Amino acid sequence: MTCVIGTTGRKHTMSVRQTAAMTTSQPPVLLNVEDGVATITLNRPEAMNGLDVATKDLLRDTVHRVAGDPEVRCVVLTGSGRAFCVGQDLKEHLAGLKGEADVPLSDTVEQHYNPIVLALATMPKPVVAAVNGVAAGAGASLAFAADFRVVVDSAGFNTSFAGVALSCDTGSSWTLPRLVGRAKAMELLYFPRTVSAQEALELGLATQVVTAEELPQVVGELAARLASGPTVAFGSIRQAVAYAAAHPLEESLAFEADKMALTGGTEDHLAAVDAFMAKEQPVFHGR
Repeated sequence: MTCVIGTTGRKHTMSVRQTAAMTTSQPPVLLNVEDGVATITLNRPEAMNGLDVATKDLLRDTVHRVAGDPEVRCVVLTGSGRAFCVGQDLKEHLAGLKGEADVPLSDTVEQHYNPIVLALATMPKPVVAAVNGVAAGAGASLAFAADFRVVVDSAGFNTSFAGVALSCDTGSSWTLPRLVGRAKAMELLYFPRTVSAQEALELGLATQVVTAEELPQVVGELAARLASGPTVAFGSIRQAVAYAAAHPLEESLAFEADKMALTGGTEDHLAAVDAFMAKEQPVFHGR
C-alpha cells in the first residue's frame, strides 16, 4: 500500500507493508498523513469493516507506525462505508473454531487486539474516533480507547461479546467502566444492545453527535486543532489521566511531577510563556 505522508503543507509517499493474505485491489487499512494528522481508515466496507487477520495485521502495524512517528501529532480512526467496525470477522472466526484458520481467537487477542488497543490508548498524542456507523464488539472497544468519539446520528455502539458467549476484549473491561461507570458498563457487557448515538452522548460514550454530512468537517476541525496544539503536553495529560485511574494519589502526584518536568522543558512551553508575556497567541510545534 502507498500512503500519503505530509507535514505542514508538504507531502511525500512511503510504503506500508501488505500481507500476502490481501487479495482485493485496495488494502483493508488505509493511511493518510497530512499536516500532522494521521487518518487510519478501516477499508472492508463490503464486510462492514470486520476484522480478519489481514486487516488486524495491517491495523496493528499502522497504529504502531503513527504512534512512533514524530511528524504525527493527532490520530483519527474511522471506517469506510456504512460501518465503523463490527469487530471480529465471524466467518474467519468460525473457521478458527473448526481448526481451519491460521490464527485462533485465543492467539489473535494477544497478537492483534491487545497491541492495537494498547498503542491507541497510550500513544503520546491525541486520538479521535470518527464513528461513521455501527461500532460493535472489538470495533466499539477501539472507539472507547480514543480521547474523543465524534459519532454520526445514525450510528450506535454494541458490546456484542456476551451475545456470542465470549468475554470482553480489546480493552473494553478497562475503558468502558471509566467512560460510563462500573454499573452501566456491567449492564452493557452482560446484556448487549445497540446504544444509539443520542444515548451514547448522554452516557459519555460519545463526545459529539453530528450528521453524516457534518462528520468530515467536524472531525477535520477537531483534528487540526489537536495537531496544532502542544503535542508533548497533550500526550503527558492523557498518560497522566490513565495512570491516575489505576494508582493511588501519592503515586499519581509523583507521575504528574515527572510529566511537569518533561513538559516544562519543551520548546512549546517556552514559546507559550513568551507569547503570554507579549500578549500574543502561541504557535506550537509539538516539541
